[in-house]
Amino acid sequence: MTASSPALTKARRTIFDYRAIWRWHFYAGLFCAPFIVILAITGSIYLFKPQVEAWLDRPYDHLTLTGKPVSAQAQVDAALKAVPGSGLRTYEVRGQADDAARVVVGKKGENILVYVHPETLQILKVINESDRLMDIDKTIHGELLMGDNGSILVELAACWAIVMVVTGLYLWWPRQAQGLGGVLYPRLGRGSKLFWRDIHAVTGMWISSLVLFLLLTGLPWAKVWGDSFKEVRKLTGTAVAKQDWSNGRTGEKAERKALDAPAASEHEGHMAGMDMAGMDMSSMHISAMSMEATPALDRMVATVQAMDLPPPVLIAPPSSKKGRNASPDWTARSDTPNRPQRVTLTLDPGAAEVIRTETFASRHPIDKVIGYGIAAHEGQLFGWVNQLLGVLAALGLITLSISGLVIWWRRRPDGQLGAPPALPEGRIAMGVGILIVLFGILLPVLGLSMIAIALIEHLALRHIPGVRQWLGLRQINLKPDQP
Repeated sequence: MTASSPALTKARRTIFDYRAIWRWHFYAGLFCAPFIVILAITGSIYLFKPQVEAWLDRPYDHLTLTGKPVSAQAQVDAALKAVPGSGLRTYEVRGQADDAARVVVGKKGENILVYVHPETLQILKVINESDRLMDIDKTIHGELLMGDNGSILVELAACWAIVMVVTGLYLWWPRQAQGLGGVLYPRLGRGSKLFWRDIHAVTGMWISSLVLFLLLTGLPWAKVWGDSFKEVRKLTGTAVAKQDWSNGRTGEKAERKALDAPAASEHEGHMAGMDMAGMDMSSMHISAMSMEATPALDRMVATVQAMDLPPPVLIAPPSSKKGRNASPDWTARSDTPNRPQRVTLTLDPGAAEVIRTETFASRHPIDKVIGYGIAAHEGQLFGWVNQLLGVLAALGLITLSISGLVIWWRRRPDGQLGAPPALPEGRIAMGVGILIVLFGILLPVLGLSMIAIALIEHLALRHIPGVRQWLGLRQINLKPDQP
């Protein structure tokens, strides 16, 4: 049986029809392109969060001191006084004594970062954490400044990007290639049409594995997928009391409100502080609990400093959440972006001793896998090489988006969208059908969007002649034997 025999051609079409794959690739790419550019740019910036924040904080490090720094509690009191009605959330243990104290206080569900001079207690800067440059970048990257609706939209774009990459690999796969040109490297000097085709295909081949990794490791943050994943873990008995990442803005805010203790860091909710709202720190009318904490904080800072945890290291008082399970213990945590190196300590404030230590190795295997994935996604797992790979993937995605749009614009017929024509017989090849079902189950937002598209196309778009022709849809009641 020859490669061009009708029987083999029919068999191939039964499993995977090239035109159907091409059509899915076209629509996925056209929808994803603007989102991919935004996510690639903001993601590239976020890869360098430690370096960017260190550069922005230069005015508050290595300050001039005439004597010794005052106590940690005095620094906290100054920060609380600077934000009336606030409560302590976290105190950062700095490696250098001449660095400004970083105190996070909470007020009305917001985290506010206060920079305090370690000796004079002068307030050097007060900023809402959500207004910091890297937090704004993260918010754009994760939810397009639109809250949970934006998170769902980003998740939808990421899911269709997975479809785009998988179908693109199938279309790229060399079937009758003459050499490696156009497969592993672009053929130059042979016209602009071939140039853009090769740039698109070859770039996609080289970065596909990196892109798929970034897309998949970003799903735990997504609103719908993340919530669904939580429910699956509850049903399978693999859930933990508190996961080390957040998904969706509504759930995070509700959690903060329930605890009356905003998150201490980007993905952390259990390092929370007691509510000191209403305290008059200027007149020093403080509660008995705060009086007990005054010497305790300084002793705990000394204990934590001696352990030399990966920075940044945050100390937080007990949660203000009341109840039978409420604990008087304090918490210290290494919040290093390299998550496998994170350590969480439970501290006895009276003795200033560590009574429990939780390391990354002690976590559930699922949390460890996701922790490694998130650290690599953020470019923090293995140093500058990790950051470089992230930048290469982002540049590749931008190249794919631009080259794909150029190819589409140059080839599209006048008066039409230019989508690959739908199959006249209207049947779905077995392989394509299996992929649709698998994608729909594993990626709920994608599955719902596929159902919505099919319904809109079948019930409305096919019945409007101009729209049907522009989109390249099948005619209504077209018989299989018709051309």
